[in-house]
Amino acid sequence: MKAFVIAESADAQKELCAGARTLADDVLLVSIGRAPQTGVADVAYHIELPEGELVENAYDTVAALYDETNPDAVIFEPTARLKIVGGRLAAHAGTSVMSDITALDGEQAISLYFGGLATKTQQATGERAFYSSNGSAFANAEASGTDVVETRAFVAPERALKLRGTHEVPHVGADLGRASVIVGAGRGFAHVEDLDLARDLASAVHGEIACSRPLAENEKWLPKNLYLGVSGRMVSPKVYFAIGISGQMQHMIGVHNADVIVAINKDQNAPVFSQADFGLVGDLHEALPALVEKLS
Repeated sequence: MKAFVIAESADAQKELCAGARTLADDVLLVSIGRAPQTGVADVAYHIELPEGELVENAYDTVAALYDETNPDAVIFEPTARLKIVGGRLAAHAGTSVMSDITALDGEQAISLYFGGLATKTQQATGERAFYSSNGSAFANAEASGTDVVETRAFVAPERALKLRGTHEVPHVGADLGRASVIVGAGRGFAHVEDLDLARDLASAVHGEIACSRPLAENEKWLPKNLYLGVSGRMVSPKVYFAIGISGQMQHMIGVHNADVIVAINKDQNAPVFSQADFGLVGDLHEALPALVEKLS
C-alpha cells in the first residue's frame, strides 16, 4: 500500500508521514515551495514554486505526481491553501475527503461533528481514501524514511488564481493545537490590562494564552487565532485553565478533550464548574496572583 502526504509545516510533514506509515508500506511526501523534511518518508518531492506564485496554483503539478505514483491513500494538512489543493485532488480521484480527523484506526477515520458534540467513524468506500488532519491524531506514531528528495518543476495551470492584494492578519503565540497547557481568558476580564494576569499564569505554568470568542471577535483584545470554541480552535491540552469563562457549550466544545480542566470564576453557579475537574470560586484579581506565586 502507498500513501501520499501533502503538508506545509515541518511539524505536520513529520506527523502526517508518521500517521501514513501506520497505513502504508510506502510513504511519499509532497512539499510545495519549501524544502521538505527528510527521514520521514521513503521519497520526498519538492515542487518548485516561482517567486510570487500561489501555492494553490501548484495543483496541476501535484495532480500529475498523484497520477504518476498512484497512491492508495492521501493525507493532507488542512491549511487554507492545501484545503484547495487536497479538495481538488479528491475530486480528481472521484472521491471525497474525510476532514479534520482526530484519530485513525486502520482504515477507519474518527472525527468530530455536530460542532464537536459527537464523534463519527468513516471509511472509504472506494479504492482511494483521502484524509485531512493537523497531525495531532498521530502524535504517538513514529516517522521513518530516507533522505531521498526529488525536485519537480512547477507546471503552470491554464486558469491560474491571481493575487489581487494582501493584508496582515495578526498571529501571536504558539500553535494551540500542540500546546500542553493553555490558559483561557473569558468575559470575566473586564479590562484589557487584566489579561496580564492570565499571561503571568501562562508563564508560570509554561503554557499558552487563549480566549473565548467575545474577547477576540467583540473586544478585539486578542487575535482570532487564539479563540477556542465551536467556531474557533479545537484543542486537547493536558491542562486547560478556564479563567472568567462561564462555560457555555459553544466554548467548552473546543476544550472538552483536555485531560484536566481547572475553572476559576467568581460566580459559584457558573456552568463551567460542572465540567471542570477542579474549581475555584473567587475574584481573578486575587486568585491569579496567588496561583502564580504558588506555581512559580
